[in-house]
Amino acid sequence: MDILRFATAGSVDDGKSTLIGRLLYDSKAIFEDQLQAVERTSRARGTEYLDLSLLTDGLRAEREQGITIDVAYRYFATPRRKFIIADTPGHIQYTRNMVTGASTADLAIILIDARKGVLEQSRRHAFIASLLRVPHLVLAVNKMDLVDYSQERFEQIREEFTAFASKLNVTDLTFIPISALHGDNVVSRSENMPWYQGSSLLHHLENVHIASDRNLVDVRFPVQYVIRPQKATDPRFHDYRGYAGQVAGGVLKPGDEVLHLPSGLTTRIAAIDTYDGPVQEAFPPMSVTLRLEDDIDISRGDMICRPHNQPTVTQELDAMVCWMSDTTKLTPRAKFTIKHTTRTARVLVRDVQYRLNINTLHREESVGALGLNEIGRVTFRVTQPLFVDEYARNRATGGFILIDEATNATVGAGMIVDAR
Repeated sequence: MDILRFATAGSVDDGKSTLIGRLLYDSKAIFEDQLQAVERTSRARGTEYLDLSLLTDGLRAEREQGITIDVAYRYFATPRRKFIIADTPGHIQYTRNMVTGASTADLAIILIDARKGVLEQSRRHAFIASLLRVPHLVLAVNKMDLVDYSQERFEQIREEFTAFASKLNVTDLTFIPISALHGDNVVSRSENMPWYQGSSLLHHLENVHIASDRNLVDVRFPVQYVIRPQKATDPRFHDYRGYAGQVAGGVLKPGDEVLHLPSGLTTRIAAIDTYDGPVQEAFPPMSVTLRLEDDIDISRGDMICRPHNQPTVTQELDAMVCWMSDTTKLTPRAKFTIKHTTRTARVLVRDVQYRLNINTLHREESVGALGLNEIGRVTFRVTQPLFVDEYARNRATGGFILIDEATNATVGAGMIVDAR
């Protein structure tokens, strides 16, 4: 079974945590003691129903306020597929956490309250999902029970959001009317909305095609660790030297000719090892160990690729940056640590070209800095070469994070637009 990573997003009180709780509850993915704890807390809070949002809102502050603050990860499986859910916050001050949750997602569910329609935060999250190149977008129009399951209201929201999404880079957009509280169209089709002919949310999640979303053309293997057993008791491993990492692109097979960066030397793959033994091919997002036919000086942060299909080797980056720090701003001449694939270096901000107005998608020139939750285009100079692709081509080799050198806190996430 493959794994689908999906993130929920949307404005405050749109029902994201309740939706995930409903998915877990109706798919029988909750332990008995968890359910009992939720029942006790629901009674203590005086609610007349089982508050399924408590299954994901684990922080005490979240339960007290009835909101999501941090990104909550949950796991469940059906006979068809395994799922990793990132429940992201709706409040504007926690938009940075939404970036974190959606950065590795195959699909994003944006919830909209049927009574309120498309809000500013709904647009912001849809824009961020498109910026992060999340391949599949589902607009779940929630709380349909509070508008009498009105088809007219659903169609109004669909038309409004479709007009906004036409300005974004969204390749797959699906609309589903639901009621997370009552379970309409979440796991099973709803009898309250006979006018809706589509599938339920879970059925869509189980069947959405994600295999073609991976880049299987450009071979990219960032080296994470060199495995060289020091005290191998098994004679087979006396001369073992392997290069461990996660395949970021392409398909690797024993016998393939590969090129090592930064040296430019070529060799061939002797074998591909995994925890369960050797395999005959490796592809994203498998974690494997490569053994090569020739001894090459390879270390963490290096890249293995094809001789005639190489990433750009550069120290100049042009990127869209989501700024996540509430204590500092992104300003020209500022210095940070950049973490790109498995390579870490120092970086200098050369220029903040413009900031994006997320509501209008217009560029605001001459801003000089980026503040918390703001997104803009920035140019950087790196102290050592990085092996990069444009983010639109490969999310793994086109993305990076910025780290404050003083506090070691992650302060920004970037997507490479142009590698010079």
